[in-house]
Amino acid sequence: MLHTEYISLVASILFFLSILASKASSKLGVPALLLFLVIGMLAGSEGIGGIHFDNPHIAQFVGSIALVFILFSGGLDTQWQSIRHVLVNGLLLSTFGVIMSALLLGWAAHYLLHFTWLESLLLGSIVASTDAATVFAIFRARSVKITEKLKHLIEFESASNDPMAIILTIGFIRFLTLPHTSLLPLLGMFFMQMILGTVFGLALGYSIFWMIQRINLEYEGLYPVFTIASALFIYSMTALLGGNGFLSVYLAGLVLGNQAFARKKELISFHNGLTWLMQIGMFLTLGLLVFPSTLLQVAGVDILVAAFLMFVARPVSVFALTSFSSQLQFKEKLLVSWVGLRGAVPIILATFPLVAGIAKAEVIFNLVFFIVLTSMFIQGGSLSLVAKYLKLEA
Repeated sequence: MLHTEYISLVASILFFLSILASKASSKLGVPALLLFLVIGMLAGSEGIGGIHFDNPHIAQFVGSIALVFILFSGGLDTQWQSIRHVLVNGLLLSTFGVIMSALLLGWAAHYLLHFTWLESLLLGSIVASTDAATVFAIFRARSVKITEKLKHLIEFESASNDPMAIILTIGFIRFLTLPHTSLLPLLGMFFMQMILGTVFGLALGYSIFWMIQRINLEYEGLYPVFTIASALFIYSMTALLGGNGFLSVYLAGLVLGNQAFARKKELISFHNGLTWLMQIGMFLTLGLLVFPSTLLQVAGVDILVAAFLMFVARPVSVFALTSFSSQLQFKEKLLVSWVGLRGAVPIILATFPLVAGIAKAEVIFNLVFFIVLTSMFIQGGSLSLVAKYLKLEA
């Protein structure tokens, strides 16, 4: 049995290394979150750290809780005025864009990987959504500056497209485990998740604001504790009642961030720091979960799948859904297509087949992990150069 002192020492060292990595990320030209993943892999059972970790249940729990605070902080930092003008395009990309990407990648995976159609569509669904944690982190880096309109569109899309990816993933897992599952209940589940997630998010967001305005806590340090408890309550209560907790907590943060109240600046600063803590912890945990040797075994075909997602599936879905939009120019659509960043959410969704006991769950997990690494390194690392080339820098 491991001693508490040993666990805390190892955790502190990993966090120190991650902090140093974030400092070096801009010089290396790669996103800090990618380095967090690499540190987790190096600390794992096949790395120099030798930490054996293969529990997808714990990884799924850690990732979900971390995403709650990342999305809540993202909402706090976003002004309603900034997303009001990109709302239509953002909703199209976060719903039909996810469906199109999932179908296109599923079609490619069927022929490239020789998966069954259901297995291929499951893989496509898992990696179809862009990742809020990655997008928020990269856009807040000092070296990445794109126009405000595109920044807000991509951030809103990444924060609101998880429900569709989750529904598709759960749906195809059900089709694989229960072949006689009907499509109608899944459609009902999607609309229920979206409607309840929106209603609870807005209502509870205003409730938090009302309470902060009227509550008079004796100790200043309890206000961050109050918002932490609020974010967890909103997520869990919405999820238990059938809504999408991630959408709900983002909208609650958005509502609260667009109100004027005492200690707002301090709370936003606190949650920015908490977001970094959550991102480091989440990516370290997900890095520990993977075995690098299994990635190398399928690297060749993985590159083809990742390339198809970056250069075909994502651009086709973006251009198709924004073809009638007068708000976006051609080069702006190109940049939105390129910033289809994958990150923690696809890896967390890839633990769902592992937990469900799907036959090719480990292969799917390794494929998803490789796609995420490729997306972070190529798309995330080249974002500034692409924006500069397209003359879309802020």
